[in-house]
Amino acid sequence: MMEDKDDAIHIEDDDARAAVTNTNLRWVLAIGLLLAIIAMSLVWIIPALSN
Repeated sequence: MMEDKDDAIHIEDDDARAAVTNTNLRWVLAIGLLLAIIAMSLVWIIPALSN
């Protein structure tokens, strides 16, 4: 809830964030990052080997 104290607005963390904290998002981001690194490495390594 919002509270008005000393002309400042204070909002609880859950109200301000309005999101659910879970570990699934971390896994999705980690796997996506790993796949991006592998893809970029292949794009660089395969042409380098063919020269």
